[in-house]
Amino acid sequence: MLTRRQFIGSSIASLHGASTFAQESADRIVHQVSSRALKIHQHAFVFDAHVHALDREFYDGGSMGDRKSNGQWDLPRAREGGEGAFFLSVYVPEEYYPSRFETRQTLRRLDHALRQVHENQNQVELALNGADIDRIRAKGKIAAVLDIEGSYDLDGDLGILRDLHALGLRSAQLSAHNWNQNYADSCCSVPKSNGLTAHGRELIREMNRLGMVINISHSGDDTISQVLDISERPVIATHHGLRNVNDIPRNMPDGLMKRLADKGGVFCFQAGSEFNYLKEYKWLTAERGKTFFDTTSIPERVKGKSLYEVDALVAPSFPMKGATVPNSVAMTVDDWVAVVDRAINLIGEDHVGFGSDFDGGPTLARGMRDVRDLSMITDAMLRRGFTEERIRKFWGGNLLRVFRQITL
Repeated sequence: MLTRRQFIGSSIASLHGASTFAQESADRIVHQVSSRALKIHQHAFVFDAHVHALDREFYDGGSMGDRKSNGQWDLPRAREGGEGAFFLSVYVPEEYYPSRFETRQTLRRLDHALRQVHENQNQVELALNGADIDRIRAKGKIAAVLDIEGSYDLDGDLGILRDLHALGLRSAQLSAHNWNQNYADSCCSVPKSNGLTAHGRELIREMNRLGMVINISHSGDDTISQVLDISERPVIATHHGLRNVNDIPRNMPDGLMKRLADKGGVFCFQAGSEFNYLKEYKWLTAERGKTFFDTTSIPERVKGKSLYEVDALVAPSFPMKGATVPNSVAMTVDDWVAVVDRAINLIGEDHVGFGSDFDGGPTLARGMRDVRDLSMITDAMLRRGFTEERIRKFWGGNLLRVFRQITL
């Protein structure tokens, strides 16, 4: 009988011929960064709220501790980029939902993540709270916080949630990626519950009791609003954008951002252009003939497939790296920082942070290769007049403060 890895390997060969819309960064010019920016960046604590650190390794093998020639993130490059902690996305995409494989896939991915962290314990350790992050940083290692992106169970079983918490999970996204849960609506599906069901409200209270981060990225507006009403603790948008910059349901409107800040939460910016730069978003949408959050074709694509056949179907898409775009429509780092500045003017510098979505598909600013080039953002912030204190808050100070409050 074939193992999962053997099955995927035999299946991928027939799938690699399909065209992918991924960017090639080898030919990009790496911009020079000022000495002041490099110094500030080297002394900042970078806490990245969303990284697809292990999708590649789950499907293709290998270690997160080894430098890769593709994608945007691995531990050696993350260290070069200055990252000191990150939310490790345990990603369960929509392809696993129609046949109700989501809980099984969550357990497989969580097992894989824990094994990878253990195998690379010379570089990274699991953090369950703020004190753990301090302890891990003191050792010169990178801290990893486990976060579910997608569904751990479409019905939101509280027993399963508690089991996952006991295994080390400290953050969970409420909506099933771009699909609705049976208890919470997503941003990008036809509403089913108009926000949260009664059970969804119970789940929020249980996450508060457990000290888990409530991750509202991908949630619908009504869901976010009701979470902000119910939660007794701050909540976090781990990788988001502004709707007043790009009017898509995946981005957050001003009113909800203000309420998020009033609740003490943090709004973390996804690193890509499709959230943050309208010109590039329109060009890419026209090229693809659909939006990046359109998942309507999935049920038919996975119909009748086993769990391992679904693995083989999705494996070639990882790592998701973004798109190649002409310079005439490409976002610059200064364009991206201008959006961050817009948010600061709206909700204040104490409520913004960074959630890259590396290897999850962001099309990075012109000249950025991967996580190694985060100092380019610091340089652009200096050009825009940001103080060193503001830069430190953005890179990790705000997220760490709120993570401490939630996970006590």
